[in-house]
Amino acid sequence: MPITISHYGLTLVFDLQKEKPPLLLHLGTGDVYTPPSAEWERLYGIQEIQATGESRLEHFGVGLCGTLPAGRMVYTGHQEMKNEFGPLLEIRTVDPVTHLTGCMRYQFFDGLPVVRCENILTNTGDADMTLEGVSTFVQAGIADEKEEDLRLLIPHNSWQEELQWREVPVDTLGYRNLSEIGMSCKRIQIRSLGSWSSGEYLPLGCLKNVSSNTIEFWQIEHNGPWNWEIQERDGRLSLLVNGPDELNHGWWKTLKSGESFTTVPACIGCVEGGIDEAFSVLTKYRRTIRRPNKDNEKLPIIFNDYMNCLFGDPTTEKELPIIDAAAALGCEYFVIDAGWYTDENWWYKVGEWEPSEARFPGGLKKLTNYIHAKGMIPGLWLEIEAMGNQCPLSGTVDDSWFLQRHGKRSMDRSRYHLDFRNPEVRAYTRGVIDRLIRDFGIGYFKIDYNINAFRGTDYHADSAGDGLLSHNRAYLAWLDDIFHTYPDLVIENCGSGGMRMDHAMLQRYSIQSTSDQTDYRKYASIAANAPSALTPEQAAVWCYPLADSDEEQVIFNCVNAGLLRIHQSGHLGLLPEENLVILREFYTFYRKTRAELPKALPFWPLGLARDGDGQMALGLCTKDRTWLAVWRLTGEEEVVLPLPRFAGTDIRASVGFPKKDSSCRITWDRESGLLKVKLPKPYMARIIEIRI
Repeated sequence: MPITISHYGLTLVFDLQKEKPPLLLHLGTGDVYTPPSAEWERLYGIQEIQATGESRLEHFGVGLCGTLPAGRMVYTGHQEMKNEFGPLLEIRTVDPVTHLTGCMRYQFFDGLPVVRCENILTNTGDADMTLEGVSTFVQAGIADEKEEDLRLLIPHNSWQEELQWREVPVDTLGYRNLSEIGMSCKRIQIRSLGSWSSGEYLPLGCLKNVSSNTIEFWQIEHNGPWNWEIQERDGRLSLLVNGPDELNHGWWKTLKSGESFTTVPACIGCVEGGIDEAFSVLTKYRRTIRRPNKDNEKLPIIFNDYMNCLFGDPTTEKELPIIDAAAALGCEYFVIDAGWYTDENWWYKVGEWEPSEARFPGGLKKLTNYIHAKGMIPGLWLEIEAMGNQCPLSGTVDDSWFLQRHGKRSMDRSRYHLDFRNPEVRAYTRGVIDRLIRDFGIGYFKIDYNINAFRGTDYHADSAGDGLLSHNRAYLAWLDDIFHTYPDLVIENCGSGGMRMDHAMLQRYSIQSTSDQTDYRKYASIAANAPSALTPEQAAVWCYPLADSDEEQVIFNCVNAGLLRIHQSGHLGLLPEENLVILREFYTFYRKTRAELPKALPFWPLGLARDGDGQMALGLCTKDRTWLAVWRLTGEEEVVLPLPRFAGTDIRASVGFPKKDSSCRITWDRESGLLKVKLPKPYMARIIEIRI
């Protein structure tokens, strides 16, 4: 029987008939769609499941498509419920041959045109069953327009080059004359390998349909490997989203009788409009699923001594003047970054997390007490999942403490990777957190992640990918336990900058390092695009003016972080007074605006930024106020910002930071809806405030 669910602008249409596979006929902004042809109807199933020893239905190439037993899974019933988020639909299926049962969960969210999906499989048969790939979400017919009207938005991500989106017409990726073919082995595939969930791409994607003025988006919420791909079915494009599988990630899992497996979750949504509308919805959704915490309400200012400052070489002598300067400026947290736990070769010796006596004469406690006395909360850097191969502890603990491959400890960059499936590891690392909080009054941890688990661990696992998935989930449970005990503890998620930027982690952590980029000019595109991947109040951006910075360089640094989270660094005590005056003004501006940022929604008047662009802009809007961060790098001195939302309105636009600015000229064209900001020099940036 057909079931239509329309929820806050998102419509899903299912075909549910007894003894037949359930179908997802449509997901979009309305209920008008082209039904599948009888020949290809079977391709509209709600799930893909490939089991060992099973065939495939058609000639689909290497994608997770036309799989068995998924093709035999028939509808047995469904249930519609409601929970604290909104309506929940569960569709139940069974394979009459193997007796594998499925439960596809579609969680809707009140007020949002999104659905969160996961697939739960249970072996109710007598024989073992090995899974090689399971979809989280499948949608055939995601688009049937002309290929030249379809644009994929792909979020490239790399070390110091995070958040670099590219918009690509699908016909340039190999799709031509879709309706004439009917089926293709060609895939557009974006995936993540290993445990850096955003090491090459963010776990996101968008498909923009120019002719219908809609954009569909998806977000995979996993702190490990994932995959999404676009393929042709029935002369239309289809979307498949999944976590680890055997072909891509070395994952397979054997379900014994009575055992179950749940896929990683993913959020899918569709809106009319473009990126502004899509990421506004995703921003609201990310706030909905996130752990409530005070840090994301208050947005305290953080000083960290690493970037363009001590670079992992802290000592009491070096820290004291920096602490004084950070306190005088008004910072609220002071984080001692890498190197505090050993005298030398700290990279190879991480793991015991005992402070160096040589670096801190009189003890680290003396220094953290000094931070407290200056009115700031102390923080420490940890890489809790790593243990250096020169760490004394690594030679005394059992191999079961570590991820392993082929009977040996896995190692990356001279570090072993702890296995959080092991209760001794969880107890030890939890003890580290407890001890540092108890002994030093730590209220902030920067948890870094500079290694990659690659395939994972085959120790006590069906496959290396299965071991990694279990480790990933055990780590999340460990985090949940930490925050249950210390709900006000601030933990920053850092993965060599933004190499593990995903919403399995960001549902828990309140703040995310966006990059290790050391050049403030190159940071502009990263900062401008940050709200595409996470909420503004979680996006930590470095502000690190150098001692020889001129006025515009200091301002540019401030604007990078001004609509997000301030990660202050640099040798503040060496800055001339005129530069400190700018920073003080910036902090005054930030304190006045930060209460609004957790409610603000992002938009991009010039589109998503791209490293190398001459001009960039990021907007945040609330009900009553709008802010624009505007950067001129090498482009024309006049930055023309289309603001169609204000067209026909008399607005007041002024420089919000820095206030005393005679060089920046702003003009507003009411009829055309164009705001013109004149920045006379290259590498200038300003924050514009708009009131109606």
